[in-house]
Amino acid sequence: MHEIGVLFEVVKSVERLAKENDVKKIETLVLQIGELSSMIPKYMKTLYPAAIDGTILEGSELEIEVLPANGLCRDCNKVFSLIENNGTCPLCRNKNFELLSGKEFFIKEIICC
Repeated sequence: MHEIGVLFEVVKSVERLAKENDVKKIETLVLQIGELSSMIPKYMKTLYPAAIDGTILEGSELEIEVLPANGLCRDCNKVFSLIENNGTCPLCRNKNFELLSGKEFFIKEIICC
């Protein structure tokens, strides 16, 4: 589970930003995680309390927005969900696609009290 290490780095980043902006308490942290990211949202949620213990984020909530894995078919130019269609274009049935989204991992929002 590499999620805990990533969460520790996220916490460090948020604490640095909070210090730079004189923020004393964080209420909610919103992450965006792509469907094809190596981060598993369920694990992130489970490990979050341990990662924020004793930090400015202690007591905060973690919200995760899952971003869809979308591809652009190089043969017919249709944008489609890679997960729902198993990597096959639903229009022309080819597997020749360009990845448009799905591997992202972002801190989207930090909500302060």
